[in-house]
Amino acid sequence: MHRLTVRVQPNASADRIEGPETDAAGRTYLKVRVRAVPEDGKANAAVEKLLAKHLGLPKSAVRVVTGGKNRLKGLDIDGPPDLAAVLAGMMRE
Repeated sequence: MHRLTVRVQPNASADRIEGPETDAAGRTYLKVRVRAVPEDGKANAAVEKLLAKHLGLPKSAVRVVTGGKNRLKGLDIDGPPDLAAVLAGMMRE
């Protein structure tokens, strides 16, 4: 199980992963934009689907576990042992 922090921009023009950012407090997260609206968990589901597709994993392998109603979210990701290296690479891009 791996944990990834993302900052979500709902109502975007396209679903895309923009890359890592660091906020004023020094927290690093992955910035993600989704077209879905932030109601009834639609944006959370879109984030899960987008990251699963990007990582080549089934949708059930990516779950929002913290920050359900906030822009900053924690995701748990189940995957192969080399997933840690893939996630680390995403955070350096």
